[in-house]
Amino acid sequence: MGEIECRTEAGKGASVSVNTEPSITATASDMDRALDAGGGIVRLAPTWVPRAFCTPGRRIKLHPDDYFPFQQGRGGIDERWLSSTVHADNGPLTGELEGVSLVVGPEGGLMPFDAFVQHHGAQLIGDRLWAEYQGWPMYSKFFDNQFPLPLHVHHRDQHAVALGKKGKPEAYYFPPQMNSHLGEFGVTYFGLHPETTKTQVAERLAQFAAGGDNRITDLSRGYRIHLGTGWNVAAGVLHAPASVCTYEPQRASDVACLCESWSNNREVMRDLLWKDVPADRVGDVEYIVELLDWERNVDPDFVTSNMMVPVESRSSASSGDDWTERWIVYRAPEFSAKELTVEPGGTVTVRDTDAYGCVVVGGFGSMNGRTISSPTLIRYGQLTEDEFFVSASAARTGVTIINASGTEPLVILKHFGPGNEELAADRDQLQALGRR
Repeated sequence: MGEIECRTEAGKGASVSVNTEPSITATASDMDRALDAGGGIVRLAPTWVPRAFCTPGRRIKLHPDDYFPFQQGRGGIDERWLSSTVHADNGPLTGELEGVSLVVGPEGGLMPFDAFVQHHGAQLIGDRLWAEYQGWPMYSKFFDNQFPLPLHVHHRDQHAVALGKKGKPEAYYFPPQMNSHLGEFGVTYFGLHPETTKTQVAERLAQFAAGGDNRITDLSRGYRIHLGTGWNVAAGVLHAPASVCTYEPQRASDVACLCESWSNNREVMRDLLWKDVPADRVGDVEYIVELLDWERNVDPDFVTSNMMVPVESRSSASSGDDWTERWIVYRAPEFSAKELTVEPGGTVTVRDTDAYGCVVVGGFGSMNGRTISSPTLIRYGQLTEDEFFVSASAARTGVTIINASGTEPLVILKHFGPGNEELAADRDQLQALGRR
């Protein structure tokens, strides 16, 4: 186990040391050089997260030998977190920096992204977000499970605050580039049948303790997944994600309640039902019912209210033919996302109003002269050239993207924080198309 030393100007040499597998040192000078060397664009190392209750779908380009690199009981890697300052909550064996992205310095050193954000503040994420959140308030991930996840719910703010956490809205987009297959069950359950009662939900939750399958998805609706589309999933909405590799922008939080007792062809551990429940409410199924945003769950117009079909941005629609940029996540106030496609041999300078994280899912080329590429196969612990964070000033100045391939499109997914200014300007176009 190594030692992390995080030093910032505010700390005046004070250090915080924790145990973690790699040796990581983040001094103020390290972090300054990393931001300056990239002209406001920093490279991030892959951040792999295991889940004990999941079976890897093997679509996130990790080497086949490396999906189970942790000790017994940790499970396999079926998530890669992107632009994350969030520490994963995977029980007592969770690593100190598990879930946190690592910035790759110009000399190859690594530094935690949460410390990096705190050091640079508004210079990195912009004045508006820094003033309101004092940090980077979202992250994204690739979810990659061979089977569907158990039906579960993420807390709303009013319930998460009792745990010292924030509520967790999220959104889904299904990239064709990441889905050579759709796993065992390409259907997601969302919400509840409109005629469902709270008593029925409580009865199914009570059956969790009996063992076997409590069949709570009998009360939910299944929706067949279509690649190249997405869904908004507000906090408080029950959902059991399909076995499709999914790009998931979400609020910077890790809080959940698993409500289905049988999934992934095995029992779900009962403590996952009560993991994020105040101690005085553990065992009280009525509390779990309280977590649900009831009106959203029984909304008869759930598809109209929550499905997202990509919509081209106005700046893209008014430009040339070498590139296309589409809003793929646009319903949630807490985050948004776009998909940028540069045609073979094309070059484009794209300007954004806000800082963003990004990941290359297809092709290769350059970003402001820096090599970028979507990897074929990644060893656990290996660095890549597919993930970056673009500062607010670099985004506004413009990022020049060159597709170096003569045959393959270069495709980049970009995730933004709350209140994206360009999205606000495009809102009338989205509404005109019948998509709020």
